[in-house]
Amino acid sequence: MIRVRQIKIPILNDNEKYLKNEISKKVKTNSFEVVKILHKSIDARNKENILYVYDLVIDVNEKNIKYNDNILKYEDINNKFAITGKNKLNSSINIIGLGPAGLFCGYVLTKLGYKVNIFERGKCVEERKIDVENFWNNNKLNINSNVVFGEGGAGTFSDGKLNTNIKGNDDYINKVLSIFVENGANKEIIYMNKPHLGTDALFEIVKNMRNKIKENGGNIYYNSVLTNIYFENNKLTKFEINNKDIYNADFLILAIGHSAKDTFKMLYDNNIKMTSKPFAVGVRIMHDQKLINENQYGKFSKYLPNAEYKLTYSSKNKKGVYSFCMCPGGYVVNSSSEEGYLNINGMSYSLRNSGVANSAIIVSVNEKDYGMKPLDGIKFQEDLERKAYNAGKGFIPVQTYKDFKNNQITKTSLNELKIKGKYNYANLNDIFPKYICDDLKEAIDYFNNKIKGFNHEDVVLAAVESRTSCPVKFLRDENMQSNISGLFVIGEGSGYAGGITTSAIEGLKMAKYITDNYKN
Repeated sequence: MIRVRQIKIPILNDNEKYLKNEISKKVKTNSFEVVKILHKSIDARNKENILYVYDLVIDVNEKNIKYNDNILKYEDINNKFAITGKNKLNSSINIIGLGPAGLFCGYVLTKLGYKVNIFERGKCVEERKIDVENFWNNNKLNINSNVVFGEGGAGTFSDGKLNTNIKGNDDYINKVLSIFVENGANKEIIYMNKPHLGTDALFEIVKNMRNKIKENGGNIYYNSVLTNIYFENNKLTKFEINNKDIYNADFLILAIGHSAKDTFKMLYDNNIKMTSKPFAVGVRIMHDQKLINENQYGKFSKYLPNAEYKLTYSSKNKKGVYSFCMCPGGYVVNSSSEEGYLNINGMSYSLRNSGVANSAIIVSVNEKDYGMKPLDGIKFQEDLERKAYNAGKGFIPVQTYKDFKNNQITKTSLNELKIKGKYNYANLNDIFPKYICDDLKEAIDYFNNKIKGFNHEDVVLAAVESRTSCPVKFLRDENMQSNISGLFVIGEGSGYAGGITTSAIEGLKMAKYITDNYKN
């Protein structure tokens, strides 16, 4: 079998016959079979000739094939988990958190017969969904079951984006995607560029994964918050749940997510080594999806899925300003997890059909902005979220871009916004330090050079997008073990991952470490 890259198909000719004809031109033979598609993306650089670009595997007699950069030998490598470890575990493997990192780690280990206990501070995804909708509709917040906390993690109430920029992890990426497909995801995610699942699909996928963990003997405990750890001679001995239940343990995996501030503080008080980490804060900007489609695809926009964008800018203050977590056909959502604080996110359902595009536009911040102590970044987040809560009088603060620039509250009534949760008109300038407001305005005006209409005066902004990534980074070794033997920190809450795929990969790598070193 061989791999054939850069097969380009005009979007209006995207059919099997045309595809095979283009492959034939590349490999100089008609005698082949398409085995599978490795990758499919859109090349929209020339708006007059937008193309699908295929990277695929064919079965062909290789005798007369001439290899080059786009015709390569193909070896089907699949990351396999085989138990080769010889050491004996004296207790079950314990995982804190049932987001992507904990979910994938537990999924693989229980499938191989390991005894696994998973403790999740929130509820199962079915009950969590009820709590979230109650919050959005009635503003009644459950601090442990919300958009951030609960089975599936923060990514469950998002677009379900599976793209990642990490390099050299193709085996793990393929394994993540294949597990999603095993549990109900569309097979297209295996090869589509920038694949996404959608919030509605994620509910079912997470539920299916959880059920298989339980079928394979795993134990899942909901409403279970890690409240303390115990160790002797730098080695883990016990941990505490809900300030009362003590478990003996020589193996504890923390997959706590980016918002478990109480857990970060507890670990800091126990001298678990960590540092502050740069992250980014800003607003959500909303546009008519048709405007984005027409800018990205021109006359072909009606033939293509809703368009995304990725924008970057370096401000006069030498700050990076960029789009983040862009949601085509999506909604801005209230993703608060504490009373008196407010933060937002974006999400889309699988069809991406709300008619409105939204994206975070965020400004990078670091220790110079908030201080050098490990938890100073969290305090910076909290200050912004408290101001956002107060500005919106408990609801999401929104403002037109014209009024944001003019430093005044929006007076005119806006059309119904695609927002999950209640909102109020407010002045977003009151939330951020002046330099962040200046950087946002500067960048949004600049982005109009890339997408016409981006800075239209009636475009609506919402605040505050503050949970873009974990503001804390744990010090750990190559096996993801902290300075306490037996205590491992993985996923987005570790400071080494960002998003569903990279967090899931951390879970797989943790499982691989266990299978390589311990028998079940």
